[in-house]
Amino acid sequence: MCISAEVNFVASAIIGAVGVATLAHVRRPRDVLFGAMPLLFALHQFVEGFVWLGIGGTIDKLAFDNAAFLFLLYAQGILPIVMPLSVLLMEDVLWRRRALAAITALAFVFGAYMIMGVVSYPTSCYAKNLSIVYSNPVTETWWTALLYILVTCGALVLSGFSVVRWFGVLNLIGLTVVMIVKSYAFSSVWCFYAAVISVILYWQFRTGKIRPLPAGA
Repeated sequence: MCISAEVNFVASAIIGAVGVATLAHVRRPRDVLFGAMPLLFALHQFVEGFVWLGIGGTIDKLAFDNAAFLFLLYAQGILPIVMPLSVLLMEDVLWRRRALAAITALAFVFGAYMIMGVVSYPTSCYAKNLSIVYSNPVTETWWTALLYILVTCGALVLSGFSVVRWFGVLNLIGLTVVMIVKSYAFSSVWCFYAAVISVILYWQFRTGKIRPLPAGA
């Protein structure tokens, strides 16, 4: 994300605590993956803290390279699979399940391609304007960006649960702002933003308000 390793570590601790509390209020087994999102984002931010340490020369190059690889692998390869899958598992309405199943199938193919890109091609990682830039020749193109938005935010907005839809809308807003303001550090800045807003999931599970919309909605 922005500024320093300390920001990532503090954010990771706060979001992680909220993530544990969120999981404690999940009632249905099939909601666990979506309920785990804050905790997963927290772990992701924790990893990026070590990327900052590597950029600053606090840790050795091998540790730095591994941290950068793990951050990008999750951000660009695993997250676009996990997000639509978690939404699909929660869904009850048949037509939505079919649509989400199609998006999830696309996500698995897309995610496999992105993982191949991260694993097989070198990624440069450096700081610019208080943000971290991850540059990979395969995973960062205009068409991969469009597919990324489709399988992540598209699945969220398509959900029959109002809270999931709002999470998707907020992420779409964040994606747009980041693309305009800091497109060069997209993976880092958007993942931090998504991690922060994921804490709203706690209140939805805690109060039992994560309810499906009417079947025709």
